[in-house]
Amino acid sequence: MKREELRTPCFVVQEGKIRENLEILKEIEDETGCHILLAQKAFSMYSLYPLIGEYLDGATASGLYEARLGYEEMGKENHIFSPAYREEEMDEILKYCDHIVFNSPAQIRKYGGKVRAAGRSMGLRVNPECSTQEGHAIYDPCAPFSRLGTTLERLRAEMTEEEIRSLDGIHFHTLCEQNSDDLAVTLKAVEEKFGPYLHEMKWVNFGGGHHITRPDYDRELLKQCIRHMQETYGVEVYLEPGEAVALNAGILLTEVLEIVDNGMKIGILDTSAACHMPDVLEMPYRPPLKGAGDPAECCSGEKIEGAAENMGNTVESGKDAGVCCPEKPYVYRLAGPTCLAGDVIGDYSFAEPLKCGDRLEFQDMAIYTMVKTNTFNGMKLPDIVLEREDGTCEIMRSFGYEDFKMRL
Repeated sequence: MKREELRTPCFVVQEGKIRENLEILKEIEDETGCHILLAQKAFSMYSLYPLIGEYLDGATASGLYEARLGYEEMGKENHIFSPAYREEEMDEILKYCDHIVFNSPAQIRKYGGKVRAAGRSMGLRVNPECSTQEGHAIYDPCAPFSRLGTTLERLRAEMTEEEIRSLDGIHFHTLCEQNSDDLAVTLKAVEEKFGPYLHEMKWVNFGGGHHITRPDYDRELLKQCIRHMQETYGVEVYLEPGEAVALNAGILLTEVLEIVDNGMKIGILDTSAACHMPDVLEMPYRPPLKGAGDPAECCSGEKIEGAAENMGNTVESGKDAGVCCPEKPYVYRLAGPTCLAGDVIGDYSFAEPLKCGDRLEFQDMAIYTMVKTNTFNGMKLPDIVLEREDGTCEIMRSFGYEDFKMRL
C-alpha cells in the first residue's frame, strides 16, 4: 500500500527516520558509555520496539501500563517513575521494572522495603530548583509549588542518613524540548545542591526533554556533561529522551471536508486538534504543515501579531495596507470538526486555493500524538501506519465504533 491509498485521518510513522534518530542516540551511547532509554510517554508505538531495542538500552514508564508494555514488547532495562504509586500495583510493578524512582521520602519509606526485597534498584527524583523553561510553565517541573521531585530542603528535613544511603541513584527531569546548554546549567545546580550525595550513588538519571536528534543540538556538549558526571562521581549515567527517538519521524495525514467563510476562509478537516493533537491547544503551538506558509510571517521574516486576521483570504498589496505579505497568497484557518469552538489548529497560507478533498500533511506528528488521542464527540481515532524504508505502508492499528464505545 502507498501513502496516497491510505484513508484519513491517519498517523504515518516513517521507519527510516526513526532509524536515523536511533543511530544518533546510539553514537552517544557508544562514545560515552551512557545508557539511553525510550520515554514511552512520548512515543509508545510498540510495533517499533524491536527496532528501538536494537539501539537503546531499554524503556522508561510513568505507570503500571507503560511498565508492562516496555517489559513485554522490548524486554530490556525497564525503569519507572511516578509522583505517587498505588499500593495494590506495587507488586506487579516490581515484576516488570529494574529501577524504581520515587518522588518523595514518604514514598520511599512506604515502599522501599519491598523494592529492596525484590532486588530492584531504588532512586529518588530531586528538584534542583533551577528553571530553564521559556514560555511553557505547564511543562516546568521546577516552577514554584511543583509537585515533582524532592528539594534539598525537604531531603534534609525528611530523610535520615540511613535512608539516603539506601538509595542507588538520583533522578532529575527539568527540560522540555531543550538543548544541552540548558542541561549544563541544570547539572551545575544539581551538583551544587546534591553533589555530596552523588558520591554515594551508583547512577544518576538526567531524565528527558533532551532534543538530541534536532539538527542544531550540541551533542558534543552533551557528551561533556555525561563524562563529567561519570568521572567526578563514578556513576553510571542514564538519559530518558522520548521526543528525540521519533522527532520529525511521522505525519498526520488529513483531508479537507468543507470550507466556510466568516471574515476569513476556514478549512474544516477530518482531524481534530482537541482529539488527535491536543498539545496544539495545551502548549499551545502551531504544527508545521507540508507545503504551507505562515500568514503571520512578513516579507522580512518577522512576525506580525494579528496579521492573519488582517489579511483575510488573500493579500494583493500587503505593504500598501500596512500589513506585510504572507509567503503564499491564500490564507486559511484550519480547524477540526468537533463542537469545541476552539478546535483550531492554526492559520496557514497556500499557493493555491484549498478545495474539498485536498489532502494535507501535518509534520512531526509521531510524538505526543498517538499517546494523547481521545474520542471526544465520538471522533474516530486515526489509523496508525508504519511507512517502511522502501516506501510501502502497513496499517498497524485501525480503530472504529467499538473503540469509542468500550471506553464509556
